[in-house]
Amino acid sequence: MALPEFDLLVVGGAGVDTIVRVERLEVPPGDSLSVGPVHDHLGHTGNGVALGAHHLGLRTALLDFLGDDPQGDLVRAAHERHGLHLAHLVSPHGTPRGVNLVDAAGRRFSFYDGRHPADLRLPRAFYLPYAERSRHVHLSITGVNRDMYADLHRLGRTTSTDLHDWDGADPHHLDYALGSDLVFLSTAGCRGRHEEVMRRILAEGRATVVTATAGADGCYQLTRGGSAVHHLPAVDPGRPVVDTNGAGDAFVAGFLAAWFRGLGPLDCARVGTAAGAFACTRAGTHSAFLGPADLERLLGEG
Repeated sequence: MALPEFDLLVVGGAGVDTIVRVERLEVPPGDSLSVGPVHDHLGHTGNGVALGAHHLGLRTALLDFLGDDPQGDLVRAAHERHGLHLAHLVSPHGTPRGVNLVDAAGRRFSFYDGRHPADLRLPRAFYLPYAERSRHVHLSITGVNRDMYADLHRLGRTTSTDLHDWDGADPHHLDYALGSDLVFLSTAGCRGRHEEVMRRILAEGRATVVTATAGADGCYQLTRGGSAVHHLPAVDPGRPVVDTNGAGDAFVAGFLAAWFRGLGPLDCARVGTAAGAFACTRAGTHSAFLGPADLERLLGEG
């Protein structure tokens, strides 16, 4: 059976998060602490971007390795429930996991297990048919997709990536930073230096737009040919912030949905900011998503 056409192909970043709610992001005295119920959630960045875009109306597929384990079953069941196209290969190393501490203000700190070996790659015969039938490809920085850029550029596909809390120096991120057309990152890894890092990405890579998210401080954006870094403030989510897990992925999904509508970079960032704020009002990593009606409202307000 022939593959359908996709607007967005997300490659890498499927996994499960275990959420532990604590009062403060610090180690208390003693050797144990009673906390509220600990839950496993569909997590990790690829799941968040793919599901967010899917619920905003983009024809979306996700490719990755998953383990033949309960965590892989959780991911597969969630995608079936949401109606998102998932194609995976079984990894003997299992399904990636994370443990996320979330404090009373919704701030989080994440521990990722990095179980996939550094040289693990999705085979070309597996991903190429999907790349050929997709308009845009988003590559998570997990390494399994690192060798795809040559094929994507040859096919003329536009690409994006999220560098997360890159410090501007870690070589793991460079292929993604310099090979993608749209680059997202968080200021968390380069506080006070985000403009320097953004300008480097534009100067050395192929990106046309670089957007740095800054949590409650909104986001910053720099475009090729532009000299000024634009700042957009955060938006009021209208409800208390309970969990910032998945906010960056929601931002990327909202941005890309607006990008597919032909909006300019700043308007795309405004939609992304609203989507990220919405994610912060729901407990769990990827537990609720904006829908097409929300997108129409945001575009109308813009």
